[in-house]
Parts: sequence; C-alpha cells; structure tokens
Amino acid sequence: MIGRIKWVYDLYVAHHLEVLSRPIKIKGKHDGIRGVVERIAIKDGRLQVKGWCRCDDIAFEHGKTSMSRKPWIERQDVAAYTNGSPFVGFSASFPAEHAPLKIDFTRGEETKSLEIPTPGPRKMATTRMRVFGWFVRDALRGSPHIVKAMLFNRPNLHKQVKIALRLNTARSLSVITSEVLRPAPERVLPSKWGRVTVVLPVYNAMDVLRECLDRIVTNTDLPVRLIVVEDFSSDQKVRPWLRSWITSHETTDNLEIQLLENAENLGFVHTANRGLEAAGAYDDPVLLLNSDAFLPKDWARRLLGPMLDDDDVATVTPISNDAEIFTSPVICVKTSLEEGQGDLIDERARNLSPREVPVETPTGVGFCMAINPHFLKELPSFDTIFSPGYGEEVDWCNRAIALGGRNVAVGNVFVEHRGGESFGSEKKQALIACNGARITERYPNFDMCVQDFIRNDPLATERLALALAYYDTRSDIAEIPVYVAHILGGGAESYLTARIEGEERQAAVVLRFGGQMRCAIEVYSPYGITAAATDDLDDIKRLIGAVSKRRIIYSCAVGDTDPLEIPGLLVNLAGDRPLDILFHDFFPISPSYTLLDSDFIFRGVPEPDTVDPAHSFKRFDGSICLLRKWQGAWAGAVDAAENVIVFSDDSRDHVVAAYPMAASKICVRPHSLLSDVPRVTSVNGDVPVIAVLGNVGQHKGIRVLQALSRKLARDGTARLVVIGRVDPNFPLHHKATVHGKYALSDIPALVKKYQISTWLIPSIWPETFSYSTHEAIATGLPVMAFDIGAHGAAVKAAPNGHLLVGSAEEYLSESMLNRIVETALSLFSNRA
Repeated sequence: MIGRIKWVYDLYVAHHLEVLSRPIKIKGKHDGIRGVVERIAIKDGRLQVKGWCRCDDIAFEHGKTSMSRKPWIERQDVAAYTNGSPFVGFSASFPAEHAPLKIDFTRGEETKSLEIPTPGPRKMATTRMRVFGWFVRDALRGSPHIVKAMLFNRPNLHKQVKIALRLNTARSLSVITSEVLRPAPERVLPSKWGRVTVVLPVYNAMDVLRECLDRIVTNTDLPVRLIVVEDFSSDQKVRPWLRSWITSHETTDNLEIQLLENAENLGFVHTANRGLEAAGAYDDPVLLLNSDAFLPKDWARRLLGPMLDDDDVATVTPISNDAEIFTSPVICVKTSLEEGQGDLIDERARNLSPREVPVETPTGVGFCMAINPHFLKELPSFDTIFSPGYGEEVDWCNRAIALGGRNVAVGNVFVEHRGGESFGSEKKQALIACNGARITERYPNFDMCVQDFIRNDPLATERLALALAYYDTRSDIAEIPVYVAHILGGGAESYLTARIEGEERQAAVVLRFGGQMRCAIEVYSPYGITAAATDDLDDIKRLIGAVSKRRIIYSCAVGDTDPLEIPGLLVNLAGDRPLDILFHDFFPISPSYTLLDSDFIFRGVPEPDTVDPAHSFKRFDGSICLLRKWQGAWAGAVDAAENVIVFSDDSRDHVVAAYPMAASKICVRPHSLLSDVPRVTSVNGDVPVIAVLGNVGQHKGIRVLQALSRKLARDGTARLVVIGRVDPNFPLHHKATVHGKYALSDIPALVKKYQISTWLIPSIWPETFSYSTHEAIATGLPVMAFDIGAHGAAVKAAPNGHLLVGSAEEYLSESMLNRIVETALSLFSNRA
C-alpha cells in the first residue's frame, strides 16, 4: 500500500511540479536584442526551453545531452516586431539534471553563448514540498475513490482517481446540448413584429455590395424596411450605382427602401448612428448589417426568435466564418469560404433547434447584429468616442446589460462574412489598441468574461455541428475520416496523431471514448480543434450522420463504459459510407484486448465457448457478456467493413482465426517509425546492463522484470534499467533502476548514463506492432525478445535481434531467466 501511494505521489509530482526561471534576453554585439529565451522550466521531470532568436544555428548542452538545430518555429508576433523572417522560434527538451544549460547562438561569424543555471536541490525540494500540500488537498477531496481503488483494485475507478488528482491530461470539454441536435420547431413572429428594419452602412465595397443588397431583398422571410446609409465613399461609382439599384426596386408592402447620403465621410460609428436614428422611428426589430455580410435564405424568423420569448434580449448574433466568439469552425479564427458555401452551411444550421434558453454572450458582433427596438429606444446610438469604428457595439451591448438586457447567440443561422471588405483589415487592426483600451477602462471585467466564454464555449454544440458542415461542404475535401479512438495514449494514439497530421489541410474527426464523459467529439483542421463531449450516443449519431463525406475508421475503444455497443455504433455511423476496422490490439476479438487469459498467459485466440473470465465482462446493468455474444456483435461490424487493417502477418493470423469470413478483406500495412531514432554505440561498463524501453505493465511483462530484477540482485551478473515507468503493483528489486519518462532524443545520453549494453522487450502478449521494439532495434544495440507477436517477428528479422524461444508458460521460469542473462552476457563479451 505504501509503495502504491508513493508511486501515485511521484506521478502527481511529475505532473504538477513546475519550476520556472526568468526569461533571458539575447544581445548581439552590434544589433541590440537578437532574441529572448522566454521559458526555462523544469516540468514533468524535464528541462524545457523555448524562445526566439535571429540566428543561423543554435547548440544546446545540458548534462550528458547535446543537440544542434536551426530556428524553425513560425513566430508572426516576432516578425511584426522585427520586420524580419517569422521563422525564428525554437524549443528543446532534456532530461532534467543538476547541471547548467549552455546555449550557443551563431549568426554568421559571431556566436553568443549563454550559461543558464538550473534550479538546485534546495529549490527543487522547496517546490516539491509545496506540491505535497496540493497532493494532500486533492487526495482528501478524492479519498473515497482513491481508497476503494487501492483496497479493491477496481480498474473502473482509475478514471475518477485521475480526475481527483488532476492527472487527467484531457482538457475539460463543453457538454453537447442534445436539444440543439433535435428537429427544429417552426417559429412564428407576433403581428407587432411583422416587419424587420435592416440598417446597412456603406463605404466602398463595390465588389460585394450588389450581392449583399440582393440577398436582403430576396432572402428576408418578413417584410423588410431597408435603410442604406452611404458614407461618402472614395469610390465615386458607389453612390450613383446605389441610386440606380434603389430606383430599380419599387416600394411594395414587403419592401421599403430609404437611401441616406452623408455629405462627407463620417466613419462607421456616425454612419451607423444615422441609420439607427432613422430606424428608431419604427417599432420594429433592427438588423445592423455590414455590406460584406451575406444573409442566407429565410434568416429573419430564425435570427429574431430569441426576442419572441424574452423582452430582455437586447441583441442577437448569428454564427459566422468571421465573427470573433461567434465563429465556426474554430472560435475566434477567421476562415474563408468558397463561393456558395455559406448557403450550404446555413442549410445545415436551419436543421438545428433553437435553445429553450439562448446562450448568453458578453457582447454582440456588429457585422450582423439584431437589436431589440425596446433597447434601441433607451440606447438610440453608439458612443462616437469609438469613431471611426471598432468597439462601439461592445460598449453598446454592455450599456444594454446595465439596463437589464442580455446579448445572446443563435446557432441555427449562419451568415457569411468577408471581413475587412468595408473598412479594411489593416484599419481595423490599427483601431483595436486604442478603442480596446477604452473598453477595458469602462468595463474592467469584459476581457475576463470573453476569456471565460472562450474557455467554456457554451456554443460548442452549434459550433461543432457547423464545423462538420463547413468541412463537408468544401469542394477540395473528398472524404472526412471519422476515427473511433480512446484516451489511453500509447502506440495507437501515436499512429492516430501522425495520421491526422498527415491530412495536411484536410479535416479529421475523432470520437474519443473513455474520458470524463462517455464520448468526446473532436474536429481537427489546420485552423485548430473544436470539441465537445456527451454521454448520449444519439448525439454522436446525429452529428456524424449529417456528414455526407464521412469514412468511419475504428482505431480502438478500450476504456468505454459499455463496449458491447461499439460495433453496432460503427455500423450505424457508417450507414452507406465506408467503414474500416484497424487492429491496434485485439479488442474486436475479446474483451481481453491482449488475448491473455486470466493468468496472463497467451494460449492463442480463445474459443467462443471459453469460460475463462478474462474473455468476458460485466456490463453497466450487471449482466455478464460472454465471448460468443461479444464476437457475435463484432462479427456484424467486421462483415460491414470495407477494409480490415492489421499491422503484421502475426496479427492477420489471429484475426482470421476469429473471423475467417474476413480473410479476403484483410490488409497488412506495417507501421513505420514516427520519427528518427538516434543510433548509439556500445558503452564500456563493468557488467552487462539490460534495459527496457517504454512503460511496463502486466501485458508488457512486468512480472518477468520483477523476477529478473530479483535474480540479478542475487547473482550480481548484470544490472536492470527501465527507461520508462513500471506498474506500482509489481515493484522491482531496489537495485534495479526505473528512469521514468523519456523522449527519443534522450536515448544517446541515457545509454551513456546507464551504460546500457542490451535491450530487452519483455512483452508477453502478441503485440500487433510495437513502436518501442522498432525504436530499440533502430539504436543498433542488441535487442532480445520472446518469440511471440509482431514484436517477436521484428526482432527475429533484425540483424541485431536475438530471439528468446520458448512457450508462453516458460516466460517466468528460471530457465528463461537464465537464458536472458546468458544471452546478455554473451552479447556483452562479444561486443565490438
């Protein structure tokens, strides 16, 4: 028990301990500040460094680790400051040692050297004590779950323990609002609002003006009063064209047009105020619209809907591709649209239901903002101190809040915005600093409210649905991969990450099971990630079912609360679209995804009628699912799959044994290493050092290591090192070394530090592919492994591989341990 608590505490410290040093300026001899080392921190057992520098090469040295690289990270913020290349950023990470960090910055013939002292033992100990206080606090809060997990070894409580100790690396996600995804009811406006007034300030923007005006006339599903205010455009064609356009549109019961012409250029705020003043003569809701915003079909009833139910709603803003916190696919990230794409996205938006309680926002955005006439009477104009523009709607919305009003969003309207057309993006950026400071002075809490909104994202459901619509309507995207994955990390996650990054400017969706809620849906793209979570699989079905270009790809769902539902979900999500099933492990064959029996021995693919409890599981309702039922459910998904993909011939044999009907559709696609592995040379030491690369649990052979560590402690013939972490339930002998977390770039220094002579892969299950095995082989040092699975086959085929032949029942035997030691001794004595 004490050992387990210590292991948990060490993990807690590694996760939460962070020691920071002050940033350091990099100065050249003749050109002043050349860069900044912005972050120097010890976190998660590693020294992390990042910053920027205008130089040709950077060389790092920390303890036994050294590396050289060029600045490669794009830093537009630095480019704006220096008027130079944006590729000046750098970052590096090293195993934390009590040694200074030395950095050489070379530019031409000049080298600037820094020697940065790292925190000493006293500072580390002080920080560790502070972290101990946090640990006690969090442990007491989560003590019911922690005690149960430790006393009864209840794996299903590990998730709650991680949450209690804040060890869960997954970010907290917004919860999907199911009501939004259900069919939308039709709304009818009361007779007093039988007309809407659109105020359209105009300055230049001749190339978009016709489309904007035509859309107002043709797409407004209410009688419309259009008030156009022309602000003495510098383009002299605008005003005559406007007069001609208005003349061609006769006044009818459904359309009334007024043209107001400024005698001089007044700027947006004064121009908008003139239009709002004219609109204030009527008791109609008002839409303030930019001339570079394009209203979709039948927008009015949807956008004005929240004002029907609540007189306190002061403004309503729709979702757009460029509208700050109202932006989709990624919040606050402007995205360009193809011609006609905005209308296609809005067709999906109108299928969303308006919320019973609309999402309240810190402000509206004036590119397309509906205004309640009751509040317009109280606040008839924008404050002209914000002239010529930017921040005026934020000020107005905050004044409306002071009067008891609410600013809300609607997710069932999508309005395309080609931002910057009316007033120019450069001019807008120039105004931000000045008028932003005024907003902060007047409303000190406003920035915090915006950041809270971004962090919590109450519009996540609508944003997610419209993000999927955005990528589904892109003409350059032929297919959208939808991966079904877990949160457990490991090789499957590494593969998935590399595959998503390989999509380049495409999009990918990940349905991730096993988190705080049953399923998180994550939409990845070059613009960022949009995500939310739900416990209701119907939400997932509605969201993914609307994606016409979907390809469902099962990666791994280990950790789901009721995995018997997964194969049916895959078939449902695919529908008439392709489905691929990947075998990163053998979960589709057995709940024991390693195929190990309850005594942790591999005896081949289990028979459907096996009574071994490892191949059954208890469902959420208490019923027991036996293997025959499990395989019956998965057979349906395997049969529906277009491709069944395995990563080794060994895995293919196991899949065929369980599902012979799938033999013709199985594709063998071996992985490749995700990054280069540095080759190392043997280190002269006194005795052989057998090292294990990667974290080790039961299926990875921790019991083998436990027995081996005791044998080596008795015999003294070799030493054992684990480059990774080990299962705390199986502590190694104290003479064995457990290094902990590492990076591939650390391997040369770790080989030198621990005088490693041989790698051992102790895994006892038929791995489908083992990145750590191939990484060990790539170092060039000898590698030992059991004759099992894809990792055994890889070692057998490698020139530096040495196979330990024997049955699975022999892996823990004294004879096998002797064979491991004898092989290591032989390799050590025969090293070059």
